[in-house]
Amino acid sequence: MSRGICLVIEDDEDIAGLISLILTREGFTVRSVRTASAALHQLRGLKPALITLDLGLPDLDGLQIAKDIRELSPAPLLMITARATASDQYNGMAAGASAYLNKPFRPAELRDAVTKLSPARSAT
Repeated sequence: MSRGICLVIEDDEDIAGLISLILTREGFTVRSVRTASAALHQLRGLKPALITLDLGLPDLDGLQIAKDIRELSPAPLLMITARATASDQYNGMAAGASAYLNKPFRPAELRDAVTKLSPARSAT
């Protein structure tokens, strides 16, 4: 059974591919975009069950887009970023993140974070 749509917002093609592969195996239908503007455009028509967000996007700071996402969607927001200080994590959570995962990450770490944010739907 599908766990719903996950919007992956990541400008690095290899990382986006890895995240998409893991989330597809976890039961999500994945939509992937490379820019903040594309993400905001997609969100206007989607009702995602989960959103992943890189903070280092080419067109808009990830903290700003997190705030914009919060205005458009109540979906859990998982920040996946190389910004790894405690201050970065605090700022990410303050901007609307539901959880924060540092790059580089192990696939198991991503699966664990996703399970906590978006438990599998039962087949009832």
